[in-house]
Amino acid sequence: MDTRKIILSILGLALIVLAFFGAKAIIASNVQETPPVSKVVKNVFVDTVRNRTVPIVVPANGSVTALQRFELYSEVQGILLNSSKEFRPGQKYNKGQILLNIDSNEFSASVQSAKSDLYNTITAIMPDLRMDYPEVFEKWQSYLNDFDIRETVPPLPELTTDKEKYFITGRGIISSYYTIKNLEERLRKFTIVAPFSGVLTEALVNRGTLIRQGQKLGEFIDPTVYELEVAIAKKFSDLLQEGAKVELRNLDKTKTFEGTVSRINSRVNQETQTIQVFIRVEDEEVSEGMYLEARLDANAEENAIEIPRELLVERSKVFVVNDSLLELVEVNPVYFTEDTVVIKGLEDGAKLVSASVPGAYSGMLVTIEEE
Repeated sequence: MDTRKIILSILGLALIVLAFFGAKAIIASNVQETPPVSKVVKNVFVDTVRNRTVPIVVPANGSVTALQRFELYSEVQGILLNSSKEFRPGQKYNKGQILLNIDSNEFSASVQSAKSDLYNTITAIMPDLRMDYPEVFEKWQSYLNDFDIRETVPPLPELTTDKEKYFITGRGIISSYYTIKNLEERLRKFTIVAPFSGVLTEALVNRGTLIRQGQKLGEFIDPTVYELEVAIAKKFSDLLQEGAKVELRNLDKTKTFEGTVSRINSRVNQETQTIQVFIRVEDEEVSEGMYLEARLDANAEENAIEIPRELLVERSKVFVVNDSLLELVEVNPVYFTEDTVVIKGLEDGAKLVSASVPGAYSGMLVTIEEE
């Protein structure tokens, strides 16, 4: 082997060794040291659990209606006349005042005619009574003397014997008497009086209007006593009692009123599984149709606490702090409201997380910020 090839081989080998160590040095220079991992510790707010008796308040709402309501319908026909006051919504009437007065001149004349016919019939039998039944003549004579067709027809004398009864009945006196009583009763329907002191909330007719039989004329209520009807779940029906006090609020929650449970319906609505509860309200600021929210004291849960619903995880768990670590604990939710939930199952002294922690998980390292 010549010298030139030997030298070239040695140089090639040297280059390979140099390239190997150079590449190794370059790779070693590019390796960066990984910094130590620092643990993130989040601050959390907690409350110390103190179990107590938590009252269960059932919210319900509904509209207020007057307890005494009088819908006005006409049972006769005629022209609406003037009454003691203008028939307008908002008009107040005292008990016994005339609400509506319908023209009854024509019908009144027919009643007077029927009374006159009865008087004439009794007068016509007086000679027969004097001759055949002298023992009853005096009482019938006295009846005629007291008879006034301008007044309500007086009750007929008592029929004491069968002969008298047959005689009077045969002359059609008894049937005429009850016909007149029926007409007099109908005549009273031309005037509608206030059955109680109240206010007119609806007026559907005006003076001079032709009133037809069966027509609705308006609505009259007592504005001093109202009733609120609400529906509550069947499971609370056994816990409510008549006479219980109820807190009522308007929709804006700016005013509160006090009501009393007056009635509880025993029938359960099959579709909603709720029952009707009626609450009596007496307040000057309450009006017909007003929408109110009722808060019914239904029950009390012992050894429980009430927390915001947002703290409940998976509907049955909450986070507590145990030795600076978050722990997810199973609890028993017993009642939900719109914003809160009543839970049982936590021991006194447990550190309950009182504010939501983003990204919380069981075993997370935390620091208690404030108790």
